Amino acid sequence: MAASKGAEPGDKMRVEIELVKQLASLLDETNLTEIEVHDGERAIRVARGSAAPVAVAAAPVAAAPVAAAPAAAAPAAEHPGAVKSPMVGTAYLAPEPGAADYITVGKAVKEGETLLIVEAMKVMNPITAPKAGTVKAILIANEQPVEYDQPLVIIE
Repeated sequence: MAASKGAEPGDKMRVEIELVKQLASLLDETNLTEIEVHDGERAIRVARGSAAPVAVAAAPVAAAPVAAAPAAAAPAAEHPGAVKSPMVGTAYLAPEPGAADYITVGKAVKEGETLLIVEAMKVMNPITAPKAGTVKAILIANEQPVEYDQPLVIIE
């Protein structure tokens, strides 16, 4: 699999097969239909079709975010570790453009730790971890519009 990562058309993105397998396993555990993980300028999206999970290498993060499938929202919303948006707004995974994301899949978080920010009416609202645990899935993309009660992150 190759995807453009920079300005050079010959650049290839290295895909970590173990990460893809872990994401595919997480799809089964959470009954989600897709998961997208961002790492700097790279993104990997694993989606379940009608048969087995399929891994897709995405374009740089600056590309338009992929909207979550409605079918994926229902099981994620019912997950006991789902952290939901308390408001309508725009979600930001990093404190500022170019900075590292607050969280990544697999990161241990403490209760009260900032997971992301939701901007609503030009006010930056930190969304914090309701409990300590490990980030199992990030269900939204950076700069994605979010709705009230929409699942954003799963922590176990």
